[in-house]
Amino acid sequence: MVVSHMVPAHSLNASAARLRTRQRSGLLCEFGARQQALTRLDGAIRRAETEIIDALTRDFRKPTFESYSTEIAFIRGEIAQTQRHLKRWMRPRRASTPLFLQPATSRVEFEPWGSVLIIAPWNYPFQLALAPVISALAAGNTIMLKPSELAPHTATVIESIVAAAFPNGEVETAIGGAEVARDLLDQQWDHIFFTGSTRVGRLVYQAAAKYLTPVVLELGGKSPCVVAADAELKTTARRIVWGKCVNAGQTCIAPDYVLVDNQIKDKLCTALSHEIERAYGPSPLESEDYASLISDNHFSRLAGFLKQGSKEGRIFSGGRSDPAGRRIEPTIIRDPSPESPIMQEEIFGPILPVLGFDHIGEAESIIARNPNPLALYYFSRDRKAASRFLKRVPSGGAAINDTVMQVGNTALPFGGRGASGVGLYHGRWGFESFSHKKGVFSQSLLLDPPLRYAPYSERQLSIIRKVLGF
Repeated sequence: MVVSHMVPAHSLNASAARLRTRQRSGLLCEFGARQQALTRLDGAIRRAETEIIDALTRDFRKPTFESYSTEIAFIRGEIAQTQRHLKRWMRPRRASTPLFLQPATSRVEFEPWGSVLIIAPWNYPFQLALAPVISALAAGNTIMLKPSELAPHTATVIESIVAAAFPNGEVETAIGGAEVARDLLDQQWDHIFFTGSTRVGRLVYQAAAKYLTPVVLELGGKSPCVVAADAELKTTARRIVWGKCVNAGQTCIAPDYVLVDNQIKDKLCTALSHEIERAYGPSPLESEDYASLISDNHFSRLAGFLKQGSKEGRIFSGGRSDPAGRRIEPTIIRDPSPESPIMQEEIFGPILPVLGFDHIGEAESIIARNPNPLALYYFSRDRKAASRFLKRVPSGGAAINDTVMQVGNTALPFGGRGASGVGLYHGRWGFESFSHKKGVFSQSLLLDPPLRYAPYSERQLSIIRKVLGF
């Protein structure tokens, strides 16, 4: 049930024009204005914390701990880090100047793109809506934000937070579904930031091409988790299960499937099953620490994977579901066919295929069957072996001996490559993605050698050859 109004197309046209006018007026030109905007946003979030948690519970029964830690605290931490470093980020960066151009100076200035469009997904509907807003504000842009219609209660809270934090109209919201998204993409923006599926990301890219608009696309893919024979089993199982089951597996960088050395495959499957029971009890479908799936359609898609796994006798543990509550218990599917749908599509839920390998090259070959993943995980006591593996297997990001937690370090860039994404954000990387990097060359008026000016002579050419050295 959608609980907020839909924005008509003519209103979106007016909003886009207003945002462009406000940005050009210099509303967010100065450091102080940007800092104040971020402070107001942080205050509005702090005051709305109870409403945010309640909305996430109503949208998909997200546990309070996860609502706070993966949504609210993440965003407030990003704001704090941005405010701490923003003055330094905004400062022009000196660039070297070749000897033959002296006595000039060179620098790189960070200029706002202008008015930007941010389209957010449903899986972390608060965090993934406001994280790019923080970066865009820090860079001095005005923003049109479209929260996901599939998390309608959270979208309504975001709308009220934006209204409270930005009375001057630095940020506006557009509430609605695919029609509103299409209308927004018909507008001319100076930058577009999209988080969602690869399929929709391609449509956004095509729409951006009409105006040659720069984009950041945060997509997904099948993020593999490789477990070497020397991995510490208890810790490995605990971190894999947490990464797979937080938010009921609806995480773009969740471990999609596990590739484990055959020497320890049986032990790992048992350890994973024990960890699932330890975390969520003997009846995970009743656990208050376990979220629901976002929609009936998503539930039906994942239930199809379960049905196929059951038919083939591949379910090692789990497999039960609750259609009314849109819940599927954490499930381990052992040795599915590499050609099966569960090994071809991003799972985006609490179902974990586990496949064995005899040598590491076999694991690399399995990973290479799919496009470059958004994340790559490797568990081993041998750090050198882990580093060698990461160098051979391309991915958007990677973690050694952990899952998902790399996203918590905003000093690291976050983004995919190829089908898993285009561009980066978080921390300084987000500031730079929402900035045009302008090269500025400033020449002195004290000297003006005639060497470069026409009419040219053989002597001028000879001197230039000597100065350049080639």
